[in-house]
Amino acid sequence: MKKTAKPQETAFDQVQKFYQFMNSNKLEVIEFSKDNTYVKLVRKHNNAVHQIPVFAPSAHAPAGKTAAPRPQAQAAAGETIKAPMSGIFYRSPSPSSPPYVREGDAVKEGQVICVIEAMKVFNEIKAEFNCVIEKVVQENGKALEPNADMFQVKR
Repeated sequence: MKKTAKPQETAFDQVQKFYQFMNSNKLEVIEFSKDNTYVKLVRKHNNAVHQIPVFAPSAHAPAGKTAAPRPQAQAAAGETIKAPMSGIFYRSPSPSSPPYVREGDAVKEGQVICVIEAMKVFNEIKAEFNCVIEKVVQENGKALEPNADMFQVKR
């Protein structure tokens, strides 16, 4: 019986398999490294606006008694960029990397300004408009809630 050689798998075929695996498992990022080969696939998100429910105070709350505002909510005055989701706020892609933006930086629409880790997925947060970062309101590595102020900005 004659053995036939298996056709050599091309780099494109390998990347296609990684892409299919990424999609079937709903992954945001996939990395592969072997010998001199390194592949990293990152899912691009469209700029669709996600609706974030904001709940009014309960009707059962006693009149005249409202919760004291959080200190970080008071820290930002003026226009702010708010968190689109809850999670852990990170200013840079890794601890050894410089922050995406610093106070005083001019930011263009669509530029990554931070990441929010939610359920082990790092979500890149992009600026929705051109602005200048006046103040970073959130502390790096701390949890934040949806609609929490992240950056104080000036258009």
